[in-house]
Amino acid sequence: MDTPRVNLHLVSDATGDTLNAIARATTVQFEHATVVHHRWSLIRTRFQLHRVIEGIEAEPGPVLSTLIDRALRGELDTACQRLGVTVVNVLDPVLDVLQQALGQQAENRPGRQYQLNADYFSRIDAMHYVLAHDDGQAQPGLAEADVVLVGVSRSSKTPTCFYLANRGIKAANVPLVPNLPIPAELETIRVPVIGLTLQPEALIDIRRHRLRLIGGGQETGPMRQDSVDYVDEDAVKAELLWARRFCTARGWPTIDVTRRSIEETAATVLQLMEAWHDRQTRQPAPNPGNAQPLT
Repeated sequence: MDTPRVNLHLVSDATGDTLNAIARATTVQFEHATVVHHRWSLIRTRFQLHRVIEGIEAEPGPVLSTLIDRALRGELDTACQRLGVTVVNVLDPVLDVLQQALGQQAENRPGRQYQLNADYFSRIDAMHYVLAHDDGQAQPGLAEADVVLVGVSRSSKTPTCFYLANRGIKAANVPLVPNLPIPAELETIRVPVIGLTLQPEALIDIRRHRLRLIGGGQETGPMRQDSVDYVDEDAVKAELLWARRFCTARGWPTIDVTRRSIEETAATVLQLMEAWHDRQTRQPAPNPGNAQPLT
């Protein structure tokens, strides 16, 4: 039985990130099919759109569009109708809901989510912070973090921090290594600290892959351990148990990342950060010095 195959055209007037996310979320539901993605980004002129239409005509298939400009949208709709392919303007339902709720029309200006505004520079600042505070670096700056991730070597701390930085979150990460002290500041800072852990078998596979990449040598930097213990099942189990107890003793929540994508781990981190901040707002203000409460 032949595998079904379809061309999927993603037409955007910006980077195409929205359409890429939608395409990933939907096409994975069709395991026994081949979906060929044709990405058309930064389409903002009729000349650029004509190239898109030529591509759709050469390899027909459904079209997902986030074009905002009404003239370009109209031309794309007309061309797709002529070619007999379906076009879906994916932003329309949300724009319609917001227009009704707000009682005003959308401004229809392409790429507004990528303006060089405060949010953009916040993301850049967060990215610089992650670079400077990766793997236990720049420890005196931990108090400036929005969140600190801790965990044993190869528990996805670094990629999770970079993903969070793209959301404007300053995320530091600190390795947990048995018999090595953690930064003293980590015990006193008033920011959420979250542990990342995973199942021993998964961690061993990741570490073995890492050792193959570096030629079977030892880890560098603060993570350096004997390469045999690094992937020994009993040693890894003991290391993970120690790290989990270490976090529990300090009231730090942990996330098992064994079957989680980086995106799912980051989403859980954000939930735990929100819960931490909620708890802080509910706590009574500290009583300075020996002052007695008013009666």
